[in-house]
Amino acid sequence: MEKEAEKLKREGWVVKGESTGRCNYGVKNKGETSRFVKTKMEEQIRSILRSIGEDPDREGLLKTPSRVVESLIFLTRGYDSDPEKVINEALFTENYEEMIVQKDIDFFSLCEHHLLPFFGKAHVAYIPHHKIVGISKLARLVDVYARRLQVQERLTSQIASTIMEKLQPLGAAVVIEAEHLCMRMRGVEKQNSLVITSTLLGVFRTRQDTRAEFMNLIRQRS
Repeated sequence: MEKEAEKLKREGWVVKGESTGRCNYGVKNKGETSRFVKTKMEEQIRSILRSIGEDPDREGLLKTPSRVVESLIFLTRGYDSDPEKVINEALFTENYEEMIVQKDIDFFSLCEHHLLPFFGKAHVAYIPHHKIVGISKLARLVDVYARRLQVQERLTSQIASTIMEKLQPLGAAVVIEAEHLCMRMRGVEKQNSLVITSTLLGVFRTRQDTRAEFMNLIRQRS
């Protein structure tokens, strides 16, 4: 990874290290993508269009490279967001130790294997231990991790682990239900499949009644 990063720097790319060990290429510290990097990305997209037999200079495709670049920057903006900052800016001391659930959080992400979307709903819960977080921050935390190249299993785990680490609650639970276009548009082409993943930590893992209460709450439809 270090050799790869040094090579990119020599070529003029701006490289920012990412906490998972991956490099986030072309993103400045302030979250701005340089014009140089955008131009390089547009050139590569034009090359891809040629490779599939298209003419990137025809009218309908003239602005496609720049549009794709802006789209990718938007869809992966989670790399520029700090999960710790999201949580820490809205932590409050409160003598409350009952379950807090935010369900049906819409999210959109990109499968890192095919760069195709997967999307659905996340259900997030925790049982606080003297610390609660502003409720909108749970949804924002989902977006921070969803707006990256992802697999659903890791996305689920990252959300739950961050809540456990930053809030130190009695337990945290995350369930994600998602549709994957990499299974619908290509490959096995199964149109009605739904992938469900869960991460249960603390008392959600050790206490069956707590786990059952959470599952019952997220199954209820208003």
